[in-house]
Amino acid sequence: MTQDTAPRHDKPGPEDDRIIADGVDEDVVEPGRRLFEGWKWWLFAGLAVAYTSFHLITLNLYPIETWTFRILHVCGALILGFGLYTGARFVDDEASASPRWLDGLAALLLLPAGYALVQVFLMRQAMAGGALRIEPAVETWQFGAPLIVATAGAILLSWCIRRTRGRLPIAELVLMVAAAAASSYLLMMFNSPMRASTGTAFAPIGISWAAIAGSMLILELTRRVAGMALVVIAGLFIAYVFIGPWLPGFLGYPGLSLNRFFSQVYTDAGVLGPTTAVSSTYIILFIIFAAFLQASKVGDYFVNFAFAAAGRARGGPAKVSIFASGLMGMINGTSAGNVVSTGSLTIPLMKKVGYPGRSAGAIEAAASTGGQIMPPIMGAGAFIMAEITGIPYTDIAIAAVIPAILYFASVYFMVDFEAARKGMRGMRKDEIPRFVALAKQAYLFAPIIILIVALFMGYSVIRAGTLATASAAIVSWISPHKMGPVAILRALQLGGNMSIQIIAVCACAGLIVGVIGLTGVGARFSSLLLGMAGFSQLLALFFAMLISILLGMGMPTTAAYAVAASVVAPGLIGIGIQPLVAHFFVFYFAVVSAITPPVALASYAAAGISGDNAMGTSVASFKIGLAAFIVPFMFFYSPAMLMEGSWLQILRVGVTATVGIVLLAATVQAWFFGPVRLWQRVVMFVGALCMIYGGIYSDLAGAMIVALLILMQRRSQSGGGQPGAVAS
Repeated sequence: MTQDTAPRHDKPGPEDDRIIADGVDEDVVEPGRRLFEGWKWWLFAGLAVAYTSFHLITLNLYPIETWTFRILHVCGALILGFGLYTGARFVDDEASASPRWLDGLAALLLLPAGYALVQVFLMRQAMAGGALRIEPAVETWQFGAPLIVATAGAILLSWCIRRTRGRLPIAELVLMVAAAAASSYLLMMFNSPMRASTGTAFAPIGISWAAIAGSMLILELTRRVAGMALVVIAGLFIAYVFIGPWLPGFLGYPGLSLNRFFSQVYTDAGVLGPTTAVSSTYIILFIIFAAFLQASKVGDYFVNFAFAAAGRARGGPAKVSIFASGLMGMINGTSAGNVVSTGSLTIPLMKKVGYPGRSAGAIEAAASTGGQIMPPIMGAGAFIMAEITGIPYTDIAIAAVIPAILYFASVYFMVDFEAARKGMRGMRKDEIPRFVALAKQAYLFAPIIILIVALFMGYSVIRAGTLATASAAIVSWISPHKMGPVAILRALQLGGNMSIQIIAVCACAGLIVGVIGLTGVGARFSSLLLGMAGFSQLLALFFAMLISILLGMGMPTTAAYAVAASVVAPGLIGIGIQPLVAHFFVFYFAVVSAITPPVALASYAAAGISGDNAMGTSVASFKIGLAAFIVPFMFFYSPAMLMEGSWLQILRVGVTATVGIVLLAATVQAWFFGPVRLWQRVVMFVGALCMIYGGIYSDLAGAMIVALLILMQRRSQSGGGQPGAVAS
C-alpha cells in the first residue's frame, strides 16, 4: 500500500466524526522496494514475522549467546533486505526489462554460493569430529574464493538487472545464499576456541573471507536503503586501513594486514559492536512498538489531535506540523521518514493558508528533525548514547527535556512571527476535528505513557518496550481499530520490513567504528582537538561541530551519531567536557545535519512534497532550525541545561534560555509584538545571546533588553505608528 500524498476529508457527517489525517499509518513504499503478490508475498511476509518474533522471544524469554544473536540479527536483515529492495531501478513492463541472459549469468553464480554454504556444513562436521581447525587451503579455495566470486558477481549483476516491482531476480537469491554462507561460517568459528584468535596472525583465513563477503553485503544493502553517502564514507574509512601507513602527519599509523583487520572487524570491535548491539535490542524493539502503534492507527490520531489543538492558531497548519512531528518523532526513527508521514498532510495545508512552498517544506523539515531529539525515544539516538557512555537511559531521556523544549520553542516562534508578519490566518473551525471528540480517545496515548512510567519505575528498556508494545495491542481493543490476530501478524511483518534500513545503517556504521578503533584514528582526532583547546575551547567546539555535521551529511541520524561519537566525542571529553555534555553536543549536530545544506535529507524529502527547489528548501529549513546550532554550545556553558545542577539553577537556565530562543526567532523574522527595525534587531540579537549564555549578569542584561524592547514595541503599537521599515 502506498501512502496518500494529499489531505483527505471525510464526507459531510456528524461533526464529531470529522477528521483530516487518514492514512498517516499506512506503510510507505519506498521507490526501491518490491511489491510481491502470491507465494512471494507470503514467503517474505512469513520471513519478516519470523524475524521480529525471533527478537521478541530471544530478548524476553530465551536469550542466546551475544555474538550468535548479533550475527543472526544482521544475517536476517540482509536476507530480507535483498529480497525486498532492488539494486537497480524498476521498469514499467517486462518489455523494457533487462535481457534474460543476465538472469542466466546470475543462475551460474548460485553454484559457487551454494557450494560455499555446503562447505560450511562440511567444515562444521569436521570440527564436531574433533578437528581443531580447518586447513587454510580448504578455507580459501573451497569456501572463500567461491563466496567472494558469488558475492561480487551478484552485486555487479544486481546493478544491471532491471525488473518490474513484482519480480525477484536470481541475483538477489545469490546474495541471500551468500549472506547465509558467510554468517553460518562466522557462527561456527565464533562458537569454537578459534574465536580467541581474531585480530592475530593465527586467526583462520576463512574468518577474513566471510568478513569481506559480509562487509560487501552490508555496504550493498546500505546503498539500496540509505543511499550512497554512508557507503562512500565507509569505503573511505576501509581504504584508510590500507593506505594509512603512507599518509603524512597525524593521519599516518603503522598499518594492519588484510587478515588481521578483517578477522577483527566482524567482531564486537566493529560490525558486532555497539551499533549492532543497540539495533539488535533497543532499536528493533521500538521499531516493533512503532509498528504496533501504526497498526492501531495511533499516527492518524496523533496528527488529528495536533490539528484540533493548534489548527485554529495563526498559520495553523505550520504549528500543527510542529506538534505532529514531535509526536510522530517518538515512533519514527528518521527525520526524512517523519517528513513523509506528516508532511504529506501539513505541507499542502500550509500552502493553502498562504505559506510559499519553500517555507512550508522548510517548516516541516525543521519540525520533523526535532522529532529525533524528542524524549523518550529520540529516534534511537538515546539508546546508542546509553550503550557507548554507560549512562543510564533514563538519565539521558531526562537530560534531553530542556533542549527539546528549546528546539521546538524556536521553531514554533519562528512560525508564529512569520505568520504574524504576513497576516496569515488559521484554519476555520469547520476545517479541523473537534478537540472534545478527540479528547475522548486520549487513551491512545496510554502505550507511550506506560513506556515512560515503566522506564522510570526501574524496568529495563527491553521490558518497558515489550510492555508498551503489548499495551498498544490491548488499547486498540477499545479503539475503533481493534487488533486481532491478523492485525498483530501484520504489525510483526511491518516491524520486520521497517527494521531493515536501520539495521543495515547500524551495521555499516559498525564498519566505520571498527576502523576508527582498530587504526586509532579517533585518538588522533582527539589529540587534534586537545591542541586546539590549548588556544581556545570555543575553537575546539566549533571544529567538533563542523566534523559532526560533515560526518552526518546524507546519513541517517543513528549512523551519523555513532560515527561522530567515535571520532569527536572522545576529543571533547579529553579537553575536560563531561561525557554527557560531549555526547549530547555531537548528537545534536548529527541530528541537524538533516537540515544543513548542501546535503539535507529531511529538507530534500520536504521539497519533494512541496514541489519547491531542494537546495532552497534546505537553506530555509537551516534558518528555521537555527536555534539547534546554538543550543549545543549552551550545554558547555550551562550544564544545567542537561539537568546537571540544583533545581533552582535548572529552572533559571531553562526559563532564560527559552526567552533567549524567542528573541533569536524574533531577530530572524524581524517581528516581535510588531515590525522591528534593523537596529532593534541588532539589540535583540545581543539580548538573545545574553539570555542564552546562562550567566547571572548576562541574564540580567538580557532581561533589561527584553523589557526595553517590549516597552518600545508597546508604545509604538499604542501610538498607532510603525517603528520603521520591516527588514527582510
